[in-house]
Amino acid sequence: MLACAVVCLAGIGLAQEQTSSAPPPAHAKKGPSAKHDVGSGAGDIGKGAAKGVGSAATGTGKAAVDLVTLHPIGAATDLGKGAAGTGKNVGVGAVKGTGKMLRGTGKAIRHLL
Repeated sequence: MLACAVVCLAGIGLAQEQTSSAPPPAHAKKGPSAKHDVGSGAGDIGKGAAKGVGSAATGTGKAAVDLVTLHPIGAATDLGKGAAGTGKNVGVGAVKGTGKMLRGTGKAIRHLL
């Protein structure tokens, strides 16, 4: 009985080694590496911040022109649009970047374990 159990366990171990060493199928798509995810996430955060600064500058510039030409309502509207654009761009960049960075960190941890 003991010999039968040893033979069965050895057969299971051999079968698992053969299946695990098989190369992945050619059509399996490999995603970006953990380093790439973290780096592109940081880039997305930077791009969002840059777009936000651009939105703020555009809104402030238009508001200044409207104030000089004595259009206070237009100035307030342009300033509000610039602020809204800034918030949107910074928020979207931060969310996208953080998501990519978390995905990269998860890949790195999974690789270590």
